[in-house]
Amino acid sequence: MDKLHKKPPFFHLLIASGFGSGFSPVAPGTAGALLATVIWYILYCFLPFNVLFGVTLTLVLLFTVLGIHSSNVLEPYWGEDPSRIVVDEMVGVWIPLLGVPAGNYWFVISAFVLFRFFDILKPLGIRKMENLKGGIGVMMDDILSGIYSLIIILIARCVIG
Repeated sequence: MDKLHKKPPFFHLLIASGFGSGFSPVAPGTAGALLATVIWYILYCFLPFNVLFGVTLTLVLLFTVLGIHSSNVLEPYWGEDPSRIVVDEMVGVWIPLLGVPAGNYWFVISAFVLFRFFDILKPLGIRKMENLKGGIGVMMDDILSGIYSLIIILIARCVIG
């Protein structure tokens, strides 16, 4: 029996689908990014802010590696970069959240909105990242979207104060 007719490994399904958020029937990428933002906000409520930065950076690095690997494992089951893989959106939105100042919820909302803007429109070379093969291609367009969003968040912090 070929892989298209077998069940994919649960661990990789769990990671790649953003703990199941990628199975949302409407806007799975937004669902994954929203779940990641909620996870970050829950951590924000319970961790000292300086610790939150380290935890967020760890999440970005860990889920980038897991996302690349899980996407590679699931590609034979689901095809190239299917919409139900949203771990890339999770990593992508955590990147601008690294620049959010303590106690400013507008920056949290802005990080989410900016990330989705760049992820959906894919300007400034983001679309070219999708040409990379396998899990790296799945992850890199969202990582670049997150980096552009982080840059805007940091510029806004400098301008607004």
